[in-house]
Amino acid sequence: MKRSEPANLLTRRSVLAGLGAGFVLVSMPVRADDASVAEAIEAAFGDAPRTDGRIAMTLPPLAESGNTVPLTVSIESPMTEADSVKRVMIFANRNPRPLIATMAFGPKAAKAEFSTNIRLSGTQDVIAIAEMTDGTIYQAQVRVMVTVGACDTLKIRF
Repeated sequence: MKRSEPANLLTRRSVLAGLGAGFVLVSMPVRADDASVAEAIEAAFGDAPRTDGRIAMTLPPLAESGNTVPLTVSIESPMTEADSVKRVMIFANRNPRPLIATMAFGPKAAKAEFSTNIRLSGTQDVIAIAEMTDGTIYQAQVRVMVTVGACDTLKIRF
């Protein structure tokens, strides 16, 4: 004989399926959007005007994996007391955390340049913003196409 269940009661199976689906949604990484990147930039630099120029940013146009993307940033500056780089911040508009790195340069730095590897969660724009000692702010932006995002590799391994 078949046991009939009332239609309005939840079964143990449906409750467990709902909890499992909720856990998957909560554990999924949240990606930043252009608004959250703008908020992060405004928190760091206020509403000061940003101009293009003086920043050379080297990134591959196509990255096979987002786990290791080489980045080189150099800023044209004589690095004197009157004209030097105070700090450089790197942002990515689709990473779960838009701020990737902050580099500070002291008064004895001979050259405003650095190289590092960054992680990217997918195809996106990478933004470098440099603040000079006189308060001037420069910006550069490069689009990187990523074949497999850094956050997507965990899905492939399991």
